[in-house]
This record gives sequence, C-alpha cells and structure tokens, in this order.
Amino acid sequence: MAVQTVAGNTTSSAPAVDLGPAAALSCRECGERFDLGPLFACASCFGPLEVAYDLPTGSPEELRKRIEAGPDNIWRYAPLLPVPADVAEKPNINPGFTKLVKADNLARELGVTGGLYVKDDSGNPTHSFKDRVVAIAVEAARAFGFTTLSCSSTGNLAGAVGAAAARAGLRSCVFIPHDLEQGKVVMAAVYGGELVGIEGNYDDVNRFCSELIGDPLGEGWGFVNVNLRPYYGEGSKTLAYEICEQLGWRLPDQIVIPIASGSQLTKIDKGFQELIKLGLVEDRPYKIFGAQAEGCSPVSAAFKAGHDVVRPQKPNTIAKSLAIGNPADGPYVLDIARRTGGAVEDVTDEQVVDAIKLLARTEGIFGETAGGVTLGVTKKLIDAGVIDPALTTVVLNTGDGLKTLDAVSATSQATATIKPSLDAFRAAGLAAN
Repeated sequence: MAVQTVAGNTTSSAPAVDLGPAAALSCRECGERFDLGPLFACASCFGPLEVAYDLPTGSPEELRKRIEAGPDNIWRYAPLLPVPADVAEKPNINPGFTKLVKADNLARELGVTGGLYVKDDSGNPTHSFKDRVVAIAVEAARAFGFTTLSCSSTGNLAGAVGAAAARAGLRSCVFIPHDLEQGKVVMAAVYGGELVGIEGNYDDVNRFCSELIGDPLGEGWGFVNVNLRPYYGEGSKTLAYEICEQLGWRLPDQIVIPIASGSQLTKIDKGFQELIKLGLVEDRPYKIFGAQAEGCSPVSAAFKAGHDVVRPQKPNTIAKSLAIGNPADGPYVLDIARRTGGAVEDVTDEQVVDAIKLLARTEGIFGETAGGVTLGVTKKLIDAGVIDPALTTVVLNTGDGLKTLDAVSATSQATATIKPSLDAFRAAGLAAN
C-alpha cells in the first residue's frame, strides 16, 4: 500500500477496514470527513484529521459494567477506540490500567487538601505512556497492510514502537536525535529493530521523516505519529478513561499534563468529553493545565503572552522527551487551557530535578524528567494560587526515571562509604537517634 501524506476524498471502492466503532476521519478545522485510511491532513484546508466514531448507545450503567468486566488494560475500552472487537486476542503489548496513586505524603508537602493523585504510567510495558498510543497505531497498521512500523521520537516512542513491532511480528525502523539519553537509546535498540540517529534535534528528525514518508522508499511504512497519527493519538484518551474510572467514574477537578507535541493533552480532553456524552461521568467543570520545561516552552510562552499562534523554539532542556520546539497541537492546547479555565506554565531544569526528587522522596515514585516538569509546574501553580489546593487534582507521571538517570545522578549518590564494622557505622553518624 502506498503511503499517503495528505488525505484525498476516497471512493466507494476503498477497501473496508475493521476498526471497531471508528466511522471516519474528520478534519478538526473544517469538519470535512474522509474514509478511514493512512491519512493525517485534510485535502481541503490541510487541517489535522482525527477519528470520528459511532459511539455505543444505550444504558450508561450497562456500558460501565461492560468496561469493568474487560481486561486490565486499555482493551477494556475497545468499544470507544479505533480497534477491532477482538483486539484483546491479538499479539499486542497490552498496556494500560496503570496505578492512580493517592499521593497523601506529597499532598501534605504541597498543602493540597482536596485530594492529590499521581497517574503513574511508568508501569506500562516499556515504562512510558507511549505504549498506549503505539498499541492503537499497531492495529491501524495491521488494518492498512503496513509491514514496517516507524516513528520520529524523542526516546520513549522509539522504545514503544520497537517493542510493539516485535510483539506483532512487524519490522521496525525508528529515528531519534543523535544525542538522546543513553538509557532510551538502549531501550529502543534492544528489541532488534533498526534504530537511526539523526544529527539534529527532534524537529530535524521529524522533517526527515516527513520527506521519507512521501518518497517511494517509504512504501509500506506506517509512521505511528505521521500517517497513522489520527489513530495513534486516540491512545491517550485511555488515560482520561482510566483516571475517571479509578476515581469512581467521576472527573477530576484539575489535571496537570506535560506538553511535547500537545497531543496527549488534547486527547485527554477529548476522552473526558466522550465520557460526558456517553453519560459515564457527570457533566461538571474541570480545569486542564499544561506543563513545559523553560528550555522548550513555546506553548507556555504563547499562553502567557495571550497569543493564539505558537512560535517555534530551539529546545535546550534536560527534559528531552518534551523537547519539541514546534508542537503540532500547540494551538489546540491553548484553546483547551483557556476553555477549561486552566493554564500553561513552565519550570527551569533545576526545578525539574527538585520535583523528581520530591516525588521519589514522598511517594516512592521515580519519574523521568517529564514527570519532574509536570510536578514542578503543579507546585509552581499551587504556590501562585492558580491551582486550587482544595480541589481534587491529578498529576501525570508519564515515564520511568531509570530512562533519565543523568538528570539526577550528580545529586543522588551514596550517603557514605564505610568499612564493614559497627564502629565505622557509628562514626559516620548514621545510627538512628
């Protein structure tokens, strides 16, 4: 199947695909609809495409029971996702249903009284939320007959694609910035696919992939975050579904989400809206806050300046998984933050490190730098009176700190090195008072 870079009006001769309740692709700008296919941009206005559904009808209570009876992974939400009904029976990495940790120790530290939760997605198969989006993209790749799974990545996505392709029996070839954290390089390479470093930052990698996808060399390639992007993005909705189910089928009052491309934030909002439409949660206000590192904060800068356009930046931050200087969904993030009464903020690299250590010290969760960005922004917004400490608040940790050890290694070393004797232990002042 030839890779298509821009959607065109399809015909009735287009092959039918089974992607469950997914009915069509719809342009987020002009609303034009297209048949399901490996498309990502509207032929009329070049706006981004997203999946439109024929969502389940009937009793919300029956749908809740159906979901709760499903597997302990994202496939419990198959009736709301672009996947076939038998998806749970296929070889997949089966991510999701990660812990929602009630973070009472952290809450006391931050002065939160309304309930503070950490959605810890480091428990996924490759230890980041990217397993969710890739699992959905794999099903689309199968449906469209792709033989190679690919992506441009800041690290976590490369590992998720490598693992998912290996499990599905597909070839993988992924592209990363040449100076990525070594832990993420190893995790992406270990699954046996091809890993290619590109000299430059993520935006350079993404531009290269855009060229490849339009070339005959890209024939048969499914780029999860390009020509499969509408399906891939839907995986982030499962975070919204899980959070609400784990809160007893209710919306959080406030949620803080890291921003790279911005897709995760926009799809979490979409997930909340779908749950409201289906009657699975009560329709009430919620606020969405976006978090960036100061060294790559184009969306935060636009929000604080009151702009609708996001001006690209050259990334310079330890939070490399968020280092996308030209975020595709940036304008939509601004819309959602403003519509919900939230905000977009950024923190310094020093604040990122402090937040990583704070989360580890209070809740025993070792988050990667993206988690440090999210918690650092949460603390900053609480201190500024923007986040209400009396309301239920959810903070996302999207990856495992073992992937970004360099960020904290200098200040996280052995307390002391002593001889193997009690006298040496006492002399070091380590005996309990």
